Amino acid sequence: MTYKEKASWLMLVAMVLAYSLYFGLILAGHPASTSLFAMLWLFGTIAATQAMVVIIGCIWLAIEARKLPRARIDERDRAIAARGTAISYYVLLTAMIVVGVVMPFTEPAIKIVNTALFGIVLAELVGLIVVVTSYRRGWHG
Repeated sequence: MTYKEKASWLMLVAMVLAYSLYFGLILAGHPASTSLFAMLWLFGTIAATQAMVVIIGCIWLAIEARKLPRARIDERDRAIAARGTAISYYVLLTAMIVVGVVMPFTEPAIKIVNTALFGIVLAELVGLIVVVTSYRRGWHG
């Protein structure tokens, strides 16, 4: 596996674990589902922890990658990243249309915020899944 593929796997696993916890707590009735301050505190804590795990993991992967022969980022890596970004864009666009156009007329503010966060997380997860599966299947653009 290349460094980019390992880093994508790391980000994917960290996001799934972190935001499964966040949205699981929200669905279980955590105070963050009704209080903006509690939501910001919970989300900030989980997002910061997830970011630290990814940063430390990427540093470790970079140190380990120095032991291997150098493989520069090539056109395939760029094409895979662009494909993941393009597909995640449509997921994000759809989620933001629902959040910004439909929900303000039917839902309270805290639910709109949590749905927007879910849309952002879902879009990023879809992008990472596309990247990881593209590497696994040998997609060349």
